Amino acid sequence: MAKTRQQKEQIVSSLSDKLSVAKSAVVSSVTKLSVNDDCMLRSKMFENNVSYEVVPKTLLKRALEKANLDVLDITDARGNITVAISEDEVLAAKTVHEFSKEHDGISVLGGYLEKSLVDGGKIKALAGLPSKEELIAKTVWTIKGPLSGIANVLAGPTRSLVYALNAIKETKS
Repeated sequence: MAKTRQQKEQIVSSLSDKLSVAKSAVVSSVTKLSVNDDCMLRSKMFENNVSYEVVPKTLLKRALEKANLDVLDITDARGNITVAISEDEVLAAKTVHEFSKEHDGISVLGGYLEKSLVDGGKIKALAGLPSKEELIAKTVWTIKGPLSGIANVLAGPTRSLVYALNAIKETKS
């Protein structure tokens, strides 16, 4: 069923609002995905709190223009055009890229990072970065490592004294 002009304007308005506040967006082309695969992709997007929509090319171009973003060249793209929008810099790219490794029906065309246009190669490189939580965990581990070493070094003489006293106790009993 064809969409009315009012529905199309609502789609453009909604998409441009999401794009204007998003930290990252990934535009991809979907050609050969089964319904089960599409449901699985949407489920992963939902779990990762990523907005995922299938958008006609002309409406996407209008939404990008309305959001004051450079228009991505999607004229030669085949299949359905999808947009994954996230408030996290890496999450949308990582989710789409991981899914595209497992399924041939989806290919990354490009995207946006902090309102700047980036190509598909940079999106794939961005997907290789660890998430914010992983970076925080690595930082905490890096800080904790030397502190644990210092604690062990300082506890060493006390531990040796306890072992020596225990050995004396066992020899006397």
